[in-house]
Amino acid sequence: MLPKNKTLISIIASVCTLLIVSLSAQPKRAEASASFNAGILFPADSLDNDSLTALIDSFSTGNAGKASSDTLPNDSLKTDTASVKSKKNVLDDVVKYKAQDSIVFMNGNIAYMYGNGVVNYLDIELDADEIRMNLDSSLVNAIGRPDTSGEIVGNPVFKDKSGTYESKTMKYNFKSQKGYITNIITQQGEGYFTGGQTKKMKDGDLFALNGKYTTCDNHDHPHFYLQLTKAKIRPKKNIISGPAYMVLADVPLPLAIPFGFFPMTKKYSSGIIMPTFGDEMNRGFYLRDGGYYFAISDYIDLALTGEIYTKGSWGLGAQSNYVKRYKYSGSFNIGYLVTILGDKGMPDYSKQKNFRLTWNHSQDAKANPNMSFSASVNFTTSGYDRNNLNSYYNPTTFTENTKSSTVNMTYNFPNTPFSISATTNITQRSNDSTLAVSFPDFTLNMSRVYPFKRKNPVGKERWYEKISMNYTGIFRNSIETKQNLFLKSNLIKDWRNGMQHDIPISATFNLFKYLNLSPSFKFTDRMYTNKILREWDPAKSTEVMDTTYGFYNVYNYSLSVSAQTKLYGFYQPLPFMGDKIQTIRHVFTPSVSFTAAPDFSDPRFGFYDTYTKINSQGIREDVLYSPFQQGMFSTAPQGKQGLVSFSVANNLEMKVKSDRDTTGIRKISLIENLTASMSYNMAADSMKWSNINTSILIKLTKDFNLQMSATFDTYTYQLNSAGQPVRVNIPRWKAGKGLGRLSSTGTSFSYTLNNNTFKRKKDNKKGEIPQAGEKPMSTDNQDSSPTTGADQNEEQNSEEQFGADGYMKWEVPWSLSINYSINYGYGTFNKQKMEYNGKITQNLSFSGNVDLTKNWSFNFSASYDFNLKKIAYMNCSIRRNLHCWSMSADFIPVGPYKSYNFHISVNSSLLSDLKYDKHGSAYDRLKWY
Repeated sequence: MLPKNKTLISIIASVCTLLIVSLSAQPKRAEASASFNAGILFPADSLDNDSLTALIDSFSTGNAGKASSDTLPNDSLKTDTASVKSKKNVLDDVVKYKAQDSIVFMNGNIAYMYGNGVVNYLDIELDADEIRMNLDSSLVNAIGRPDTSGEIVGNPVFKDKSGTYESKTMKYNFKSQKGYITNIITQQGEGYFTGGQTKKMKDGDLFALNGKYTTCDNHDHPHFYLQLTKAKIRPKKNIISGPAYMVLADVPLPLAIPFGFFPMTKKYSSGIIMPTFGDEMNRGFYLRDGGYYFAISDYIDLALTGEIYTKGSWGLGAQSNYVKRYKYSGSFNIGYLVTILGDKGMPDYSKQKNFRLTWNHSQDAKANPNMSFSASVNFTTSGYDRNNLNSYYNPTTFTENTKSSTVNMTYNFPNTPFSISATTNITQRSNDSTLAVSFPDFTLNMSRVYPFKRKNPVGKERWYEKISMNYTGIFRNSIETKQNLFLKSNLIKDWRNGMQHDIPISATFNLFKYLNLSPSFKFTDRMYTNKILREWDPAKSTEVMDTTYGFYNVYNYSLSVSAQTKLYGFYQPLPFMGDKIQTIRHVFTPSVSFTAAPDFSDPRFGFYDTYTKINSQGIREDVLYSPFQQGMFSTAPQGKQGLVSFSVANNLEMKVKSDRDTTGIRKISLIENLTASMSYNMAADSMKWSNINTSILIKLTKDFNLQMSATFDTYTYQLNSAGQPVRVNIPRWKAGKGLGRLSSTGTSFSYTLNNNTFKRKKDNKKGEIPQAGEKPMSTDNQDSSPTTGADQNEEQNSEEQFGADGYMKWEVPWSLSINYSINYGYGTFNKQKMEYNGKITQNLSFSGNVDLTKNWSFNFSASYDFNLKKIAYMNCSIRRNLHCWSMSADFIPVGPYKSYNFHISVNSSLLSDLKYDKHGSAYDRLKWY
C-alpha cells in the first residue's frame, strides 16, 4: 500500500492527466484562468532554448509539472525567440519561432503561437496571427484571426527564395518542404496570381485549381482577371494554365482560351508579337501587326512585323529604338505596303506599292562640343497614309499635305570662326506627288570677325576697328520631280547644282550723338557647271533651248549706307480726363538708306544674252534673257540700282494706375510695333516706286497677339494687245486713285479656351470661394475643433471640392483650340474698273477635349473648307480609363474616309495581346451603281 500522502499525489496526478488528455485536442486557446489546467501557459518572451528543451523532455516523460517547477531559471525573461530541434534530427537546421502575444504547448508536441507569430527555418519564413506547429512531424498550420470588428487580420505570409505568398490558410511541412495553400496571393512579374487551392512543391513550383491571374494591382477585387481552371506557376519564370476565360468587372465573358502561357522573366528578352485579326470589305480578312521582337542588346532593339490580307494585300514593317547614354538616342520605322483592290482582270483592279521611312536621331550635347548630328526624316509615298489603317485616326498624319525631312551634320573648328555643315532636305507634296530633294548641301560659314581690330588696343577704338565681315559658302545639288520618276532621273541632265559665296562687309558709326550710320558692301558669287542657251525656231515658231556644259561664274555686288535714329514723344491727358491714365509714350524710329549697284545685264558682264523672235503680230522683237536664270541660285539682278528706301517704326505704350495698389503704376502696350516702308529707284527708267509694305503687332492679352502684314500696289493696270492686264508706268496718285491699293494682306492666330479662361482672379480672403482642396470657412466666431489624424487622411484622400455655400463643386475640365488664318489677294481682273477683284482665302481648324468625369474623356479635331462650305475632315475619339484597362472609340463621321475603330485592351505590356478590336474602314463602304 502506498502511504496516504503518496495516494493523494497519485489521485491528483491521475486527474491532471485526464484533464490534459481531454483538453489537448482543443485547437482554440483557453482563457488565462483555465489555461493552466489545460496545459502550461508562458509568455512568449519567458522561454529560452535550454528551458524549452527541458520543457519538451518533461512533456515526453510525463513530468510536465516538474519541468515547469524545477527547470525554469529565474532569469528566463531575457529572450523572445524559441528554437527546437527534433530528437530524431530529421531537419537540417534549427526551427526558430516567436510570438508577440503568447505560446501554448499541448500534449508536449504541439505549440500554439498567438499574435504576430513568426517561424524561421533556413531561408523560409512564415508569418501569421495564429500558428500551430507539430514539434514531432514538422507540420505547421497558419491562419488569420478576426479582430474586435470581425475582420480577419494577420493572414499567413510565406517567404522563401522563390518569392512571397499571402493566403487565408496554409499548411507546410518543413521536412518535405511542401505545402497546401488556400486563397493564395502572390506577385509574379507584372501580374498577380490569387485565389484557388494551391499545392507548393519542394522546388518552389505551385500547382493551383480555380485561380485568378490579373495585372490589376487591386488584386483583392481586380477589375479584370483570367479565371484559370488549373495552372502551374514557376516563380520568376512563367505561368502555364489550362482552359481559362475572361472576367471583366465581375462579369464572365464568352472569351476563352484552351491554354495560356504567361512569361514572368524580368530579363530583357526576345519574343513573339501576337497579331491583330479583323476583316475589310475590299481587302478581306487580315492579320496585322504580328511578328517577332528582337532584344538585341541593352542599347538597341528591333521589332519585325507584317500584315497579310486574304485578297492579296500584304505589308512588312521594322521598328527600332536605340540609345547610348551621354552619346545619342533615336528611333526608326520602315514600312512597305502592297495594296490590291478589286479582282484581277476586272476594270476596278488596282495594285499599289507604297513605302514609308521615319527616322529621328538626336545627339547629346555632352557627346562632342564641336560636332553635332541630327536627323528628322518623315518620308512616305503619296498613297501610304491612305492605305494604312493606323493613319485614319491620326489627324496630324492623315491631313498633312507637305512632309519634310532633314538630316544635318555640323562641325565647328575649335578656336576658329569657321564651321561646316552637310544637310539633306526632302520635301513632298501629297496632292500632286511632287518630290524636291536637295542632296548633298554643304555650307561653309565664317562668323563675324573684325579683321582690323588691334590685339592689344590702347586708347579709344579707331573707326576702322568697327569694320566687320563674315562669309557663307553653299554647294547644293537638287532636283524637283515626280515620285515615280525620281529613280529614273539623270544626275547630269535632270539634277541642278551650283555654288554660291556671300561676303558682306559692314560697320556702324555714331554721328552727332543721336544718329547711327551703317555703311555696308555685299559681294555674291555664283558658280555653275552649265548654262541654257535659247534661240527662236522660225519653222516651228517656238523657242528652243540648248544646254552647254563647262564652268561659269556669275557675280553681283552692291554698296549701301543707312541712317537711323529714335524720337520719343510723351502725352499727358488733360486734368478733366481724370488721373487714371498717367502718360502715353510714342517711340518713332525713322530710317533711310541708299543702295547702289550697276546693271548686270550690260553686255560687258556677259551674264545676259538676246535673241530675236517674231511675235503674234509678225513683228520682230529682241528678247533679253540670262542663260543662268534657271540655275540653282538664279542669276545676277537686271537693271541699274540707285535705290532710296524709307521706313518708319512706331511703338505706343500707356502708363495707368493699378487697380490693386493706389500707388502702383502698370504699363500697357497699345501698339507693339507698326511699320511702313517704301523705296524709290532713281536709276530705273520706269516703275521707280516700289510697293508700300506695312505690318502691325498688337498684344491683346498676355497669351494672344494679333500680327498682320499688308502690301499696297502703287501702279495702275491696262490691257495689252492680247487683252491681258499689264502693269504700266503710271503711279496711282497721278491717275487719281490714291496712294496705293491693297493687293495682299493676311493674318493667322491660334487660341485655346479652357475652364480658367473666363474665371475672375480673386484674392484668397475670408468669405471668398475656397480654392481646390479647401473647406468652406465657418461663419461663427468659435474656433473649430482640432482635426484628427483620421480626418486629415480622409481630407487628403477625398477628391471632393466645396464652394462657399457648402455644396460640392461640379467641374468638367475642357479645352478648345482654334486655328484660323485669312488672306486677301488679287483674284480675277475687272476690265470695266481696270482693277483686280479681291479674293479672300480662309482656313479654319479646331480641336478640343472634354473630361466628362474623372475617367471619361472626349476629344475631337476638325478642319473647315470655306470653298466647299463644309467640314473637310473630322476625327472624334472617346476614352475610358478602367484603371488597369483602357477603352477607346475613334470615328471619322464625315468625308470620304468615314470609318470607326473600337479598342479595349489591358494596360500592362505583359498582356498587350489581350485586347479586342472592331473597326470599319473606308474600304468597307460598298459603292452601288
